[in-house]
Amino acid sequence: MPARPSVVIVCPREFKFTDHAATVERPHLSDVAELTTAWLDFDAPFPTSVLDAHALILWHGPLVTAPVIAQLKNCRAIIRNGVGFDSVDVAAAVKAGIPVCNVPDYGTEEVADHAIALILALYRQLFPLDAVAKQLAWHIDVAPKMRRLRTQTLGLVGLGRIGTATALRAKAFGFRVVFYDPYAPAGTHKAVGIERVNSLAALLKIADTVSVHCPLSAETRGLIGEKEIAQMKPGSFLVNTARGDVVDKAPVFAALHSGHLAGAGLDVVENEPLRTVDEAATPNLICTCHAAFCSPEGMVEMRSTSAKIARAAVLGQPVWNRVN
Repeated sequence: MPARPSVVIVCPREFKFTDHAATVERPHLSDVAELTTAWLDFDAPFPTSVLDAHALILWHGPLVTAPVIAQLKNCRAIIRNGVGFDSVDVAAAVKAGIPVCNVPDYGTEEVADHAIALILALYRQLFPLDAVAKQLAWHIDVAPKMRRLRTQTLGLVGLGRIGTATALRAKAFGFRVVFYDPYAPAGTHKAVGIERVNSLAALLKIADTVSVHCPLSAETRGLIGEKEIAQMKPGSFLVNTARGDVVDKAPVFAALHSGHLAGAGLDVVENEPLRTVDEAATPNLICTCHAAFCSPEGMVEMRSTSAKIARAAVLGQPVWNRVN
């Protein structure tokens, strides 16, 4: 009998993936493929078991570069466990005829909830008030930063699944919601009941809080830098639950020190994690460890979707969520 196709879950060694038996993936794959997990150092060469696989399911890293893709002679799909797929050389995969897929919708609710939580924490100054109360004091020095939400404009950079979910939540709190997304179809603002602006500069000018919800790409890397931070309203807030490299961190930290920004809520940062004691001591900064996507329910949904795509690939069926 011919050997069954193989599916390999590729995991960085430092990632604490404890489900060695792949209990979420196995029910979707055990009848059609051999399923194994490979733990690799970030820059380690890919072993033969990975290079010979018929489908790869990737956690965060290692990088699947063009030289790696050139060695994938059996691979029918590369599936990224998550939304971002910048760890894969998509262009090289196109040339090799290998579909690259992601799971763009698994954490929609969690990330939108997290963005709103950061926004509310900034507006209601939860962490400074908590610190004062725990010093057995009762001085509300941050009162000028605490604003009525119904007077505030929330500007969303990107209106994909997560941006839309955030917009709907923000509307419920009474925000005026505007967005900038050159790729959103015409009329999207009418369907969601929010306002559209035609440039990032226009959004930065009117938003009291800017919340980032666009993917990381060559176009969006450094999208918000020194010039853009300077264009934001004095005393405004910045929130990023997308990708760290969309926002240059140095001008954000500088603006927090100068007071141009009243606060920032960053689930992700450029070149994460925070690198120095000085970065960590930046005033009016909330950081949350790239954890916006986290929930047991979201993890099961993500892993199940990746396994279903891998199953379709090894069976020669059409795959979905293709990014190439």
